[in-house]
Amino acid sequence: MSAPDDDPFTPATHDFGLLTRLLGYLRPHAAAVFVSFLLIVAQAGIDLVGPYLTKVAIDRHIARGDAAGLTRVALLFLLTLIAAFVVRFLQTYIMQLTGQRIMQDMRREIFRHLQRLHVAYFDKNPVGRLMTRVTTDVDAVNELFTSGVVTVFGDLFTLLGIMAVMLALDWRLALVTFAVIPLFFLLTDWFRRGARQSFRETRKWVARINAFLQENLSGMAVVQLYRREAKNREAFAGINRKHKDANMQAIFYYAVFYPVIELLAAIATALILIYGGAQVLAGGLTLGALVAFIQYSERFWRPISDLSEKFNVLQAAMAASERIFGLLDTKPQVVSPPSALKPAQVEGRVAFEGVSFAYGEGPPVLSEIDFTVEPGQRVALVGATGAGKTSIISLLMRFYDVGRGRVSVDGRDVREWDVERLRSSMALVLQDVHLFSGTIASNIRLGSEIPIERVRAAAEAVSAHRFIERLPRGYDTEVTERGSTLSVGQKQLLSFARALAHDPRVLILDEATSSVDTETEQLIQAGLRVLMRGRTSIVIAHRLSTVQNVDLILVLHKGRIRERGTHQELLARRGMYFKLYELQYKDQELGAGAQGAAQATA
Repeated sequence: MSAPDDDPFTPATHDFGLLTRLLGYLRPHAAAVFVSFLLIVAQAGIDLVGPYLTKVAIDRHIARGDAAGLTRVALLFLLTLIAAFVVRFLQTYIMQLTGQRIMQDMRREIFRHLQRLHVAYFDKNPVGRLMTRVTTDVDAVNELFTSGVVTVFGDLFTLLGIMAVMLALDWRLALVTFAVIPLFFLLTDWFRRGARQSFRETRKWVARINAFLQENLSGMAVVQLYRREAKNREAFAGINRKHKDANMQAIFYYAVFYPVIELLAAIATALILIYGGAQVLAGGLTLGALVAFIQYSERFWRPISDLSEKFNVLQAAMAASERIFGLLDTKPQVVSPPSALKPAQVEGRVAFEGVSFAYGEGPPVLSEIDFTVEPGQRVALVGATGAGKTSIISLLMRFYDVGRGRVSVDGRDVREWDVERLRSSMALVLQDVHLFSGTIASNIRLGSEIPIERVRAAAEAVSAHRFIERLPRGYDTEVTERGSTLSVGQKQLLSFARALAHDPRVLILDEATSSVDTETEQLIQAGLRVLMRGRTSIVIAHRLSTVQNVDLILVLHKGRIRERGTHQELLARRGMYFKLYELQYKDQELGAGAQGAAQATA
């Protein structure tokens, strides 16, 4: 996979800003967070009770042989454990539920933003990478909310409480315990700098794996036909190996960090035993206090270890949020103006005035395009592949904005229109029909509130009703992914029914019959006449048989209009259109001539 597939990101010199933005997702769930916070405070208080009860049991009861008092302390210890269980259960449940709701909100926001982005963005970003934003990256951020951002306060409260109790028991012994803390901060700083970069690398290679899988699984038929299995396995192995190496880098930091934390805790315990034991022997400290001190020391390092784990969660969430917010901060380049045009009625007059256009920084694909399509007129765009026909349609539907010139509908620049109103006045029938999961009827409706009667009428008009009725459940038949159980012709008939059911003012046919066999093409010609009646129609086709009866034909070559006129006028000129016609029909006419000669001889 090449470097352009990488996600751009800004190195984390703005952690506080990222964290503040992430915490903004907690605001709609403030009540649940507040309850969880109270439970965390209660949990921190309960965690302080156990070692103190141990001290009481040793000094007041075991040392004096008081079995009854020891039993009371044991029961109190048991009640403490039960209370800790209940509090932990409620706190975990509430925060997990909150995290799931935040994850749901974030995914909805990302998906909504993806739908608003301009088409050019998807030209540059693989589908697998964008899927990673919605899935893996959101999961990483979810960890921050469920086990990081709120529970960190519990660890802080527990840590401060333990420090206060240790200082109260014996401040000198407490200072001995705290002596190793500077080493912990040095270790954490080393881990922070290395772990963040390893998390970035891991996220990058996860995105590449997803992009590679999506591309190759979608094109599996081509892979198998051209025997690309071995090459693709090798390519995937390379990507997978890079992902493994990135994970191993992160594992290295984990493998060093946690054992060193345990080592620091062991050193602190050894210092307590050396200094505290001497104090007990000298009579300056009770045995119960020493045992409690050791227990507090163990609990002192537990929240520190937990904080370290939450710091790791924070690093992963920061790496993921850099990518998520990078996506959310991408501004759509095609948007409706503040006072957008939303006419109640659309006549369907289309005009291109001196239009030139290039994709990004590439060479021009259209130059000085001028033509007008009056309401109800039928215009065809013909020309070799790459002549610029589809680019004209993309500009009309405002998938892209013109570089120079003006594209207008009903005399108003398309950039002045409300984008949704502009596109809802048009219907586009593509060469490669995209069907969604759902029923036949839902694929014709596409979410619109179109009654089933109108759906059936549209299907009948384009000759799709016959094959739909033969399906197991008719219009309620489920469509598999990408309509794989339907033929190319059937899918294109459904796309015609879809366009007719939405009753557009401007109809665009982009190579709509290029993949249809001759018999099916004859079936839909009558439907096409119904579909185009009374509508502004722009037809792109390689098959000149589909454009012979239109009002105007525009012949494009290398991004320019070279000829214009009706079918008969262009044939009479014997120019580019004539050559296209001659190439396409020479064999057919020769065959027909031979058949006529044979009949005459007979």
